[in-house]
Amino acid sequence: MTETELPSPSSRRLLSEQARAMAEQADQHALTLESILAILRSDRLDDRGARTVAIDAAAAALVGLRMASDEQRSAMLEPVVGAFARLQSDLRPLVRFSDLDVQFVEPPATGRALPGEVAFAARAIVRSAVLALVDQGETKRVRIQWDCDGLNLLIGIRDDGDGVLTGHDDSLRPMVEHVAALDGDMRVTSTPGWGSNLDIRLPLDPPTAPEPLVDAVPLSLREREVLKLVASGARNRDIAGQLGISENTVKFHVSNLLRKAGAQSRAELIALSASR
Repeated sequence: MTETELPSPSSRRLLSEQARAMAEQADQHALTLESILAILRSDRLDDRGARTVAIDAAAAALVGLRMASDEQRSAMLEPVVGAFARLQSDLRPLVRFSDLDVQFVEPPATGRALPGEVAFAARAIVRSAVLALVDQGETKRVRIQWDCDGLNLLIGIRDDGDGVLTGHDDSLRPMVEHVAALDGDMRVTSTPGWGSNLDIRLPLDPPTAPEPLVDAVPLSLREREVLKLVASGARNRDIAGQLGISENTVKFHVSNLLRKAGAQSRAELIALSASR
């Protein structure tokens, strides 16, 4: 494997987390089975009581399994070609039992694997887009293309309908919100009489979390203590009492914090601290 084919740090992290979750789940399954066997073999319970307790233990384990499966879905990596094949399968009934001609342009097999959340969202977005285009009434052909640029999943959807669709159309609102929730973007272009194009970009890596304010700007130990109390809503008098300093000293530290954070007011300083 060449250096350019090595998985990204984000992909390696996802794979590591997935392996850890699967190992924990296997241990939990083994413990549940052993527990049920212990219940059924116990001399302290009659047959009816043992069955009742075993059923309760199994039911609780199934609920836990369902919750764990839902969590893992968002953490799994899915090959881009496999994710696209699932999309084709989802749309097969519509293609088979309607007059709609759907053309699929598959992504390159060498494209990056998709995080589970992105793969799931991409299929949902495309399904919603196809239905929105069909609802326009004149659409006979839809072309769906996926591609990867190494950082993003690129989705292109084109139809031959009336060409009146806009990004403000109510039918597209759920898609726009879904794309925005994944820190992506969506562009809609239409030409009357020629059809509409939907171009969607979904990042494959989560956005970088902003650096904490205490790490983003140089603060002394005392300034960090004052900032923590300011962010909690404490007044200067309370801060002075807790830190054993004068109110004038507190005002001096707050003034320095405002300057270093680039904030214009105490409220803005608190907001910056909370957002970071």
